[in-house]
Amino acid sequence: MNKPQIPNLPLPAPLVGSDAGSFTEYTVTQRMPDIARRVIIENKFPTEINQSLEKLAAELPSGYLQPLVNDTGADFSDWEKYLEPYKNQRWVDIPWFFAETYFYRLILNITNYFKPGEWQNVDPFELQKTQGLETSIDSIISLCTQLQQWLNESQQENQPSKSSLIALLYFALWGNRVDLSLWSAFEDDRSRFNIQTQLNNILVDDTFAVTKLLTKSPNNCIDLVIDNAGFELICDLCLVDFLLGSGFANQVYLHLKPHPTFVSDAMIKDVHYTKDFLWQSSNIQVQSLGQRLTANLASGKLVLTEDYFWTSPLPFWEIPKTLKNELAKSNLILVKGDANYRRLLGDRYWDFTTNFADIVSYLPAPMVALRTLKSEVAAGLKSEVIVELATIDPHWLTNGQWGVIQLVD
Repeated sequence: MNKPQIPNLPLPAPLVGSDAGSFTEYTVTQRMPDIARRVIIENKFPTEINQSLEKLAAELPSGYLQPLVNDTGADFSDWEKYLEPYKNQRWVDIPWFFAETYFYRLILNITNYFKPGEWQNVDPFELQKTQGLETSIDSIISLCTQLQQWLNESQQENQPSKSSLIALLYFALWGNRVDLSLWSAFEDDRSRFNIQTQLNNILVDDTFAVTKLLTKSPNNCIDLVIDNAGFELICDLCLVDFLLGSGFANQVYLHLKPHPTFVSDAMIKDVHYTKDFLWQSSNIQVQSLGQRLTANLASGKLVLTEDYFWTSPLPFWEIPKTLKNELAKSNLILVKGDANYRRLLGDRYWDFTTNFADIVSYLPAPMVALRTLKSEVAAGLKSEVIVELATIDPHWLTNGQWGVIQLVD
């Protein structure tokens, strides 16, 4: 009975870093070493920690996996099990999603994140998360001003506005384009983009079906599997605020990471930091959003929750029973971002035209994936769209310029 329910289809091979010329190879051999070295630059860790981080960076392109030292982390024994099949293997030869999640867990191991002492609970990516907010303040003001207008309109008309919800789903989708782990480690603010110009770049758009689903009943409980902190989290919180403030939902659960990972992935402390950042703004609309979020947290309409499944290397179909039972109560599960999408598909080489619903048949409730494409994994696309994309944008799979909003009801 406890066996995981897997997709209705045979599983293809996983992506690996040794695929010559792939984005996967580029990530393991270049992006990940850059990220490890940026941790050295942005923190004041002692020499021995920095030397270990540099050793990790140097080993990634052609070296072998390091073991995990027992650091008293709650997930240490789980990681011992996860690592068992990959011992004595090179970083580039193991499944890519495993390599990435283990890389981030190893950074915490090296920097003594879990160990009692000076560096316990020090987020090695803190600076990038806070800068992600500070550098996008103009975009935040614009979005909060627009949000206030949409809320006012919904309250005047005494019914939630579908068109405003659709616009906020687009913001939540494209907010992902400022994900810090994708852009080369030293690039500037990426939050300035025009939503309207992006509509043509949505390859599957089920937003109307999402609004139809949410208008079926007035008391929706929505679960949002969060991706990144920074401007993207602001976009998500604006969506949440509108869902609660306009009557589309009466409760929203945010599922967050229990520890730092993938550079900018959001934790509970990042939501609180963001809420306080909004509250302290001199702009009245920005301030109001911070106040409403505080009130919704206090009343239990907005619930922040974390689980070590979200930082594990497991595909979504291996979700623990307890977490699956929680999600089964949901009227809609919103899954944000590229890494979460990869997990929905097990980070495997599915044919891009494979029916998305046939792969994610294991979910216990309706689900919508909001994802900008940043990896060579996709499903549910039309063959003529794939042919056209190959001509107009050879890097369409990985450059973050294309998105999907895919509903499985």
